[in-house]
Amino acid sequence: MTKTWAVFHDRNARLFLTAVTVSGFGTSALWLVSGVWVKDLTGSDGLAALCMLAMWAPTLAGPLLGALADRVPRKPLLIADSLLPAALLPVLFAVDSPDRVWLVLTVLFVYGAAGVVHDAAESALVAGAVAPSLLGGFNGLRMAVTEGMKLVAPLAGAGLYALQGGPGVALLDAITFVLAALLYAGLRFCESRPDPLAPPTSTGSGGEPSNRRTPSRRTPAGAGARHIWAHPILRPLVLAGGTTMLFAGLNGALIYAVIDGLGRSPAYAGALYAVQGAGSVAVGLVSGPALRRLGERRFAAYGIALTAVAAGLRAIPSDPLALACSAAIGAGLPCVLIAALTAVQRETPDALLGRAVATAHTLVYTPNVLGLAAGAALVELVDQRLLSALLGVAWLATAVPLFQRPASASRIASRSPSDANPA
Repeated sequence: MTKTWAVFHDRNARLFLTAVTVSGFGTSALWLVSGVWVKDLTGSDGLAALCMLAMWAPTLAGPLLGALADRVPRKPLLIADSLLPAALLPVLFAVDSPDRVWLVLTVLFVYGAAGVVHDAAESALVAGAVAPSLLGGFNGLRMAVTEGMKLVAPLAGAGLYALQGGPGVALLDAITFVLAALLYAGLRFCESRPDPLAPPTSTGSGGEPSNRRTPSRRTPAGAGARHIWAHPILRPLVLAGGTTMLFAGLNGALIYAVIDGLGRSPAYAGALYAVQGAGSVAVGLVSGPALRRLGERRFAAYGIALTAVAAGLRAIPSDPLALACSAAIGAGLPCVLIAALTAVQRETPDALLGRAVATAHTLVYTPNVLGLAAGAALVELVDQRLLSALLGVAWLATAVPLFQRPASASRIASRSPSDANPA
């Protein structure tokens, strides 16, 4: 735990975490209010649901958008990317009738695209601005902050919406982005600028030549996917992350069926989500020491196993068990996400890092949408208890490959680039 708190002794890490806290508060508030606002204006559940889709859709273009973080200086990009939504959100002051809901959806789409670029640039900058030994702890604390904001910001956003309406929340979010841009401007480090004509090898941490190629910033957007697919450490972690989020979507779609089985009202979901968020905050605080002790693969595997068991036990209708399972899911689910991101930051050449991070985000988070859609269909056809039990078993199998030894890095490095085609 001491090592985790050592992150706060690093000036750049403190600035990053403060910026994440500030902007995350505004984003979480808008996430809730946008759907409520559109629902109030139109009375349409479908249009309200499109708000979430508009924010998530740009994730599909992650490899292309992430390329920006490899082709322009990242610190100015991160500042500009924070100021873009700050300048765009005041447009929502013009939304006062159903026929202007398209403005909300358009702003949210651009907002989501800016978020993809932001995540790629921030993760790439963190890898260069924060000591490598602190990356695991930093990513864990970032997860804790993000989940913590999800616990408090929606309530604050709902209260502000009741008082000032949607424009008031939009203004709050714009202010948080301006503050985040100021914090990013305070970062102090020398951003590397790789020479496109430099030899295709880099130096390892011990001074020896590394097996990782060092591509130029002019390499194609798909280079991030090829790098992840060819890497013996990254490929299993990213695949496990994507599979986990697929099952997380399925599990999330069952939540109201679980609540029905408990004989509770739908509002009980608030209690389950709060407990789950608390579990995520807790694991974020201890992830740094856990990653150093277990390594990325075993940390991810134990987290997946915990989540799978908890999801399966939801087949048993019991209030105390349901709360315990929610806490366990909250603690287990982030493990593979933290492990995968930390591994990508450590194992990717700087010139490729923006594309690799954005590609990893696309591969990990897109299956969540598919899982939600599949779960929504299955829960109408199959009993929730059977679904939960089967889901737990299938999810547990995802952890098995991560307990095995990874393939030899030298053997993988001997392959030609064409062998890394993820298709």
